[in-house]
Amino acid sequence: MRALKPIVASLVLSVLSATALSGPAVAETVTLRMAWYSDGNEGEVMADLLKRFHDQNKDIEVVLDQVPYKAINENLPVQLASGQGPDMARVVDMGGLSRYALDMRPLLKDPGYWDANFGPFLAWMRPAGDTQAIPGFMTQLTVTGPFVNKTLFEQAGIPMPGDKATWEDWAKALKEVAAKVQAPFPLALDRSGHRFYALAMSQGAQVFTASGEPDVVDDGFKRAAQLIYDWHKSGVMSKELWGSVSGTAYRGANDEFKNAQVVMYLSGSWQIAQFAKTVGNAFDWVAVPNPCGPGGCSSMPGGAGLIAFKSTQHPKEVARLMDYLASEPVLAEFYSRTLFVPGHLGLAKKGVDYPTASPEAAAALKVFTASAAQISPLAYRTQGYTNSRIIFNAVISRLGQAISGETTLEDAYKRITADVTQQIAERNKK
Repeated sequence: MRALKPIVASLVLSVLSATALSGPAVAETVTLRMAWYSDGNEGEVMADLLKRFHDQNKDIEVVLDQVPYKAINENLPVQLASGQGPDMARVVDMGGLSRYALDMRPLLKDPGYWDANFGPFLAWMRPAGDTQAIPGFMTQLTVTGPFVNKTLFEQAGIPMPGDKATWEDWAKALKEVAAKVQAPFPLALDRSGHRFYALAMSQGAQVFTASGEPDVVDDGFKRAAQLIYDWHKSGVMSKELWGSVSGTAYRGANDEFKNAQVVMYLSGSWQIAQFAKTVGNAFDWVAVPNPCGPGGCSSMPGGAGLIAFKSTQHPKEVARLMDYLASEPVLAEFYSRTLFVPGHLGLAKKGVDYPTASPEAAAALKVFTASAAQISPLAYRTQGYTNSRIIFNAVISRLGQAISGETTLEDAYKRITADVTQQIAERNKK
C-alpha cells in the first residue's frame, strides 16, 4: 500500500494542473445568513424572494434562519456582542442594536433612494448622534390598535363604542359583553412595554423632560398604570395572561383571540395576516381606532427592520442583497403578500394593492393605515429613542410585579425609575 502513495499524489497534481490550465476558476459562492422571525406568512414570502435573488445572483447564497421572536429579542444581542451574529436580521429593537449595525451607504447603488423612501425610519436604526448611516430598511411599519370580536358584541346585544370613545367607555362595554356571552377575557393587552405605551400616550405620558432626558413616571404614565392595575382587579383584564410569565417576558393573546375567548385584543397591524388565516369564518372580527384619553388617541408606531451588521465578512454582498430586497417592485410585492402596512414612503403614497386580503383583512388594513396618519410626534420619538427597549422592559417587568401582588404600584414606580437610570448608565459605559 505504501508504494501507491506517490502515484496518488501524482494523479492529484495532474488534476490540479489540468484545472489550472483549462481556464479561469469559477467565482466562489458567498454564503450570507439572515435571522428572521415571523408573525404570519412573511417567512414564506421572504424565502421565495431570496430564491429569486439567488437565481439572478449565483455567487450569493442566502441561508434564512427562521427563529422565534424570543430568540431575536433575547439571544441575538448576546450573539452580536460576541461577534458571532448573522450577517443580517429582522429586528424590532433597532435602537438597542444600532451599535452593531453596518453603514451600507458607501456600498449601495443609490443611497438617495434609501434616504427618500426610508428617511424617517433610518433614525430608528442609527447609533446616537449619527445622522447619515443606512443600516437597513423597514420590513413593515406597524401600528398598535385593538381587534374586536364583533360577533360577541352582536350576541350580547350591546353596541360597540364609536370613534373617539375613551378607554373607560370600552372597558365598561367589554365587561358587559363578556358577562353576557361568558367570555373569559373582556380585554387582552399584549404583555409588552410597547403595547402599554399605546395606552400611556393616550393618558398623556410625556416620557422625556424638556431637556430630552428620560422621565418615565409622570402623571400620564401613572394614569395608564392605574388603569391596567384596576382592570386586573375588576376582571376587565385577566391575570391568567400577564400573570403567566414574569420579568420582561412577552405574552400575547393570539390563541385566546382566535378561539373567541377575547372580546377586545390590543395588539397591532402585524396580526392581520395571521387572524385572516387562523380565524377564517369562525366569527366576525374588526380593527378599531385606538381608544382616547386626556392625552389624545395616538397609537404607538413600530415595526421590524432588516438590519445589516458590521461583523459581516461580506459587506458588499450584503449591500447587493439589501438593494434588491428594498427595491420598490420587490418590496411592494413583499408588503402585498404579507398584508403589511408599508414602511416605504413612496409605496405608502402610491398605495399597495392587497389582492389576497379577505374582506376583514382589507378593512383592518384601512383602519390601521388611517391610524398611522394620526400618530403623535412624541410616539415616534419614543419608539425611535435609542434606549426605548430599556424603558419598555423596566415598565413591563415592574408593573407585572404590582399586578401579581408582589409589590405596590408606588414601589413599582420607584423601581422603574431606578432600573431605567441604572441600565442606561451601564449601556453608556460600554
